[in-house]
Amino acid sequence: MKPVKNLIEAAKGKLKADLVLKNATVFDVFTGRFICGDIAVIDGYIAGVGSYRGHLEIDLTGKYVTPGFIDGHVHIESSMVSPLNFAKAIVPCGTTTVIADPHEIANVAGVEGIKYILESTETLPLNVYIMLPSCVPASYLESSGASLDAAKLAEFINHPRVLGLGEVMSFPSVLEGEESILAKIRLASNKIIDGHAPGIFGEDLMAYAAAGIKSDHECVTAQEAMDRLTAGMHIMIREGSAVKNLLDLMPVVNQYTARRCLFVTDDRHPGDLISKGHINSMVKIAVDAGYDLATVLQLATVNAAQYFGLRDIGAIAPGYKADLLVFDDLVNWAPSIVFKDGKLVAEHNKALFSPTSSSDKVVRNTMRLGQVSIDQLKIPAVSNNARVIGLIPNQIITKELSLPVRIIDNEFRPDFRDDILKIAIIERHNYTGNVGVGLVHGFGLKSGAIATTIAHDSHNLIVVGASDEDIMLAIKEVNRIQGGVAIVNNGEVLKSLPLPIAGLMSDQEVHDVEAELATIKSIARSLGVKEEYDPVMTLAFLSLPVIPALKLTDLGLVDVNKSKIVSVSV
Repeated sequence: MKPVKNLIEAAKGKLKADLVLKNATVFDVFTGRFICGDIAVIDGYIAGVGSYRGHLEIDLTGKYVTPGFIDGHVHIESSMVSPLNFAKAIVPCGTTTVIADPHEIANVAGVEGIKYILESTETLPLNVYIMLPSCVPASYLESSGASLDAAKLAEFINHPRVLGLGEVMSFPSVLEGEESILAKIRLASNKIIDGHAPGIFGEDLMAYAAAGIKSDHECVTAQEAMDRLTAGMHIMIREGSAVKNLLDLMPVVNQYTARRCLFVTDDRHPGDLISKGHINSMVKIAVDAGYDLATVLQLATVNAAQYFGLRDIGAIAPGYKADLLVFDDLVNWAPSIVFKDGKLVAEHNKALFSPTSSSDKVVRNTMRLGQVSIDQLKIPAVSNNARVIGLIPNQIITKELSLPVRIIDNEFRPDFRDDILKIAIIERHNYTGNVGVGLVHGFGLKSGAIATTIAHDSHNLIVVGASDEDIMLAIKEVNRIQGGVAIVNNGEVLKSLPLPIAGLMSDQEVHDVEAELATIKSIARSLGVKEEYDPVMTLAFLSLPVIPALKLTDLGLVDVNKSKIVSVSV
């Protein structure tokens, strides 16, 4: 309960505050001004901004204070570390609140995955709110580890940290009025429903918004964003590791639209968390590009709070939680001090909190791989041309290519000289032995194979390689380490990174994981993988059958635009 009586007494100056940040230059999100004054904090809340005395006083003369930053849409699993280590990475960057969609781990472990995220974030010095996964599985064209219908989600809908329904990716199901997705929408009708609708417009967009979906983070152009704003939706401006849209979308932000826009990362991988930061990096990019400072700070704080109905965060004002960032200047945007609920939790880019006990037993040992033989990797050639997944630099969309591919013994074979590799998805949740096989162009690998269990969104085992023998070895190594990443060449395992938490996350700190990833990436480059493609993350999105044009699942090659399985042979 909010300590209302103490707040009143402290605000009036009759009760000494627990903490007073003296002589600060304070950003007021409501007026867009910086004002000078003392910030009085009692019982974790702000009593007032003015002239105050406290039991502990810190002089911030010449320093700037903003509210803690808010990430309006993120998948913690994409950091490849546990929620604790995710918090240790982002809190020092100034993020004090995240709205997480746990659909990655839910696709592996179902309701147990959601419970794990809720329980493991309960005592962190980071507000972690949850949007329930709306699409587990993301598509009927793949096999995931779980299926979550409205009845199963209902178990969580009244949890105090559950804010609504996460990104509704299956927009064709919405447009066709499928009962399974409508039941989930009805379940969350009194809460927030987030969207995910790349490339829809006109009447389809109107219908999507009419379903009660209030946001989209998949806009790539300002026109797309404006269309959604016109439809009454909020725009989540995304700058992640896989997709970067911030500078393309900022032109849509003006005096009329700004309050309906907010910052999100969607995903941030270990290297970016270390080298760039989190929401603070988005603030820096936007400010450096010349956008209005006050508006940018609103996008990073109060706008998200208001969209999600979080009435006591996002501002430095009486009655708000004391989630506060102290900056030495307005240039680097790396907070020197971070307070969460009035407590010092990070200083000079270092987390000051210790691990808390949380069991992850239910999300370990998730590799349930059926028998896989080398014969299952064969691709029968019944024509001269093959449908080939064409990579596009810095995008998760792909091209559908029709190319002449080398044929030996009536099989399509990979050929590094034409930059055509074999790609396979192996179902790893229910011992089915399903294997989908296809071809990919543009990756650059000359020999060897790379495999990982990070494969959106079903997170089956995905592998790309120049030979069937190395593909099989990479599969066996990932199975041996109970999920993770492996790179092999000429019959030898060169490096592997275990991700024992659902095959998605390590229990090591982010710096340790990045060091291992850096080694894998270096090896991949030495084997020919092109600089414009992240060897692991590019692979991870080639199994996502809701993003055009061609993708691969354990059930086969998917024509996303037609929403059906197609033959590799043209």
